[in-house]
Amino acid sequence: MQKLKTNRSVRKRMRITKTGKAKYFKAGRRHLLTGKRSKRKRILGKPAYVAKGMMKSINKLLPYGA
Repeated sequence: MQKLKTNRSVRKRMRITKTGKAKYFKAGRRHLLTGKRSKRKRILGKPAYVAKGMMKSINKLLPYGA
């Protein structure tokens, strides 16, 4: 059986934690920050985790837990 290919775009955006969750950083924190409230910027800076229902498809995209 040949090797499975990793989806490169997902690999750049997500990391698999030791517990098996997919962690990613939220969009909207790069530029145009003056129009956003401090609370919103603070929340956008923290990492988020993929929902349990989406993990099956994420595991197919990242077969080796990149």
